[in-house]
This record gives sequence, structure tokens and C-alpha cells, in this order.
Amino acid sequence: MTRELTHFIGGKHVAGTSGRFSDVFDPNTGLVQSRVPLASREETEAAIANAEEAQLAWGAWNPSRRARVLMRFLDLVNAEMDSLARLLSSEHGKTVADAKGDIQRGLEVIEFAAGGPHLLKGEYSTGAGTDIDVYSMRQPLGVVAGITPFNFPAMIPLWKAGPALASGNSFILKPSERDPSVPLRIAELFLEAGLPAGVFNVVNGGKDTVDALLEDPRVKAIGFVGSTPIAQYIYTQAAANGKRAQCFGGAKNHMIVMPDADLDMVADTLIGAGYGAAGERCMAISVAVPVGKATADALVAKLIERVKTVKVGHCLDESADYGPLINQPAVDRVSDYITVGIDEGADLVVDGRDFTLDGYENGFFMGPSLFDNVTADMRIYLEEIFGPVLIIVRADNYEEALRLPSEHEYGNGVSIYTNDGGTARDFAARVNTGMVGVNVPIPVPIAYHSFGGWKRSGFGDLNQHGPDSFRFYTKTKTVTSRWPNGVKDEASFVIPTMG
Repeated sequence: MTRELTHFIGGKHVAGTSGRFSDVFDPNTGLVQSRVPLASREETEAAIANAEEAQLAWGAWNPSRRARVLMRFLDLVNAEMDSLARLLSSEHGKTVADAKGDIQRGLEVIEFAAGGPHLLKGEYSTGAGTDIDVYSMRQPLGVVAGITPFNFPAMIPLWKAGPALASGNSFILKPSERDPSVPLRIAELFLEAGLPAGVFNVVNGGKDTVDALLEDPRVKAIGFVGSTPIAQYIYTQAAANGKRAQCFGGAKNHMIVMPDADLDMVADTLIGAGYGAAGERCMAISVAVPVGKATADALVAKLIERVKTVKVGHCLDESADYGPLINQPAVDRVSDYITVGIDEGADLVVDGRDFTLDGYENGFFMGPSLFDNVTADMRIYLEEIFGPVLIIVRADNYEEALRLPSEHEYGNGVSIYTNDGGTARDFAARVNTGMVGVNVPIPVPIAYHSFGGWKRSGFGDLNQHGPDSFRFYTKTKTVTSRWPNGVKDEASFVIPTMG
């Protein structure tokens, strides 16, 4: 019998009442393993009301007391890392080792957020004027929400929730309906760690749920990660409704390969960065840009050799490099892009479309594909494929290679491989993207720096994790204070100054 999932509201599992459900698949078999309820507007509004009530007491806790809840949560998650990773893999399809990385990168932000007492400190100026002191304080916004994608069902919710909770807000998570079980388990673990009931809620749903969060005045801020069209929609609607928004969209991450780079190292890192998690990462390297014909020819030869050794397998197969895609529409979309690339004139040097896994013929598997001689006007270069497809765009020189990521509509991340420090320094300063790696394939910053793309990869002026996250989830109040010591003010019609 198909398992029926729930929402998590007010510290308990709550059955859906809308009558609408979405199937959750096992990507390895293609079979439905559970159904998740899709909340109605009324259910979403009930969760908001619950979160608003719970936030009053939570926001009054001192920051150190809140931080201790996060520290207990860290211990609980680490204690069941293996079971959480297997649960994540069973719905997403990424390997268990990769699932552990998903969880760990989320926990690193929880560790950072546990330092909230320091990050929430205000500023103080004594004697700013005669008998006048000026100081500021950071206060929680109230109820905030996170709308998170299927490809990181642990990491992104924790990136959003950690700083939000540490700042004294209550949090409503709307996870992807494709793999909601880990978010629901995270909610249980927060409660076990001592988080008061109602401070962390999980509401599963679709557009109705999103629109309810966007339109309800009790929700003060929205964080989103997903596709660019939806990121722009949420950002626009949030602004129209007077909310803060932090929205991250699609990507087309380039790796520039200079002639002096170690091509064996480049080929090895490209394989992992391009095909890991079946290419379903917003920071995957999907475009390699070798500089010069000799570099390109040598790199392509090494990639072909390595691509043929990539092992695609069941998510529980410890020897597999990556597992299935999330669902059949994802497989179909990637296959369609490969056909488009062929029709546009690119050279498909490795074709992964015919891959099947013995015993799992109905699973959502696809082998790695590699295109060479792709040009900047082709759709497979301009659009995000989000699958195990790596494309080669050859550049004649460094300036041409620099222009490609700088002029692309997406500006999430970029990497350069070179042994020349001057080239690397110039590239990092001039390239028009939000995150840069130098001899690093996937330039995801550590938790105490901020993560965020530019151009159509990011909407909003504050990024994820790092100090930006605490700025996003708090409002600053500035107090100008004077104790006049018996001196009486005279009426004045001149603007006050601190001279």
C-alpha cells in the first residue's frame, strides 16, 4: 500500500485535507512509493497563524538559548546521518555518499548559525552628541518562509532555516513535493532538540501554497531556490506585497581551462563536477572552455576516456558514481536537449541516452553525454539542461574565454584552471559572476561566507548563509538616547545635529 505523507504544523504531523496529492517516486525503479498532500490556501494560512503565535515566545528567548537548540539539533542529525542519507537517496536518487554531503553542507550552516549571539550584536556610539548615545539592535522579522528545490532536500532547507531560527523568527518550509521525507524528519529533529512547537513548520504544496505565503501579510520574508522564471515570479510578487525576498534561479557554470593547466587534474575534476548527482546541481559545471586548439583537443580526448568509465547505478550501490534523475519528465527533458544539440550542429562525442541499468529498466537513469564544438548561439549553451550533459565551447584566447561566462545571462559560478597567478587574479577580478573558483571545480563558499549568483541567477541584494543571512532575517532598530541631567530643552525649529 502506498504510504501517505503529512504536513508538520504546530509540532505534530497533520494529515492533508485538500484532497489533492502528488506522487513521490522511487527514481531507481520508477514506482510510486508514497503520496504527499498538497495544502490548500486554508491549510497554509492555518500554518502561518500557528507560526505567528509560536514566534512571540521564541523571539523573546535570548540568542544563546536559541543557539543551544541548534547545537542539540546538530548532535541529533549526526547521530542518524546514515539513515537520513538513505532516506534522502530513496526519494532523490543521488548516491548515499552524495546524500551525506548534502546533509553535511546544511549542517555547516547550522554550525555557523549557532554563532548567532555574536552576529546579532548591534553597534553603540557613546557621546555622539552632548549627552547623546546612539545604538542599534537587530530584531527578528516574525514569520518567514523558505521554498526549496528537489535537488538538495536537506542542504537548502537548513541554509534557510538555520539563520532564520537563530535570529528569533519562526519558519515555514515549503519543500519540493518530489522528495519531502527528509524535510519532515528535520522538523521532528528540531522539535526533539528543544525547538518550541510551531516554530518550524513544513507545509507541502504547489502554486496555491506559494501564493498564499506570498500574499499573507503575516509572512515577512521569502527565501527561494529553483528555476529562474519562478525565482523572478516569487521575487516580483514578494516585492509587490511588501516582503523581503532572496531568490536564486538557474545557472550555466563555466570552467575555463588555460593551456598551462594540468589537464589530467582538469579532466578528473570535470567528470565529478559535471556528472555528479546526475548533473542535477545548481553549481554543476556544465560548460568547459578550453583555450586554444591544442588544449581543447587534448582535454576532449581525456574526457572521452574518463566518461566511458563513469558508473551509473542504484543510489544504494556504493560503487556508483551517480544514480538516477529525479523523475521521467527530467529524463525526457535532458533527452530533448541532446536532440536539440545534434540538430544545432554540435558534435555529440558520447551519447548517454540509451543507458539502462540491469534489473532497473524502468528507473530514471541516463548515462553521461559529452558535446564538443558547441557555439555560444546554441540552445544547449544558452539554457540550463540540469542533467548529465557536459558541453565543450572552444575559445581561441583568454579574452574570449573570459567573455563567455561574463556575457551569459546566468551568473552563478565559474571556475578557472591555471598555474599562472596573474591570470587567475585578473580572471577573479573581471569575470561577471557571483562566485569564482581558482583550481576549484565547484566554488561553493564555506558557511561563513555568502553564497549567491549574479544576473538571472539571483534576485535580491542579500545572499544565502554568511553574515548576509542574518541581515536578511533581521530588521535593524536604531535608538538615539539622551539623559539631559536636568537641562531643559528650548523649542527649536532647526533640524537637530550632533555638532
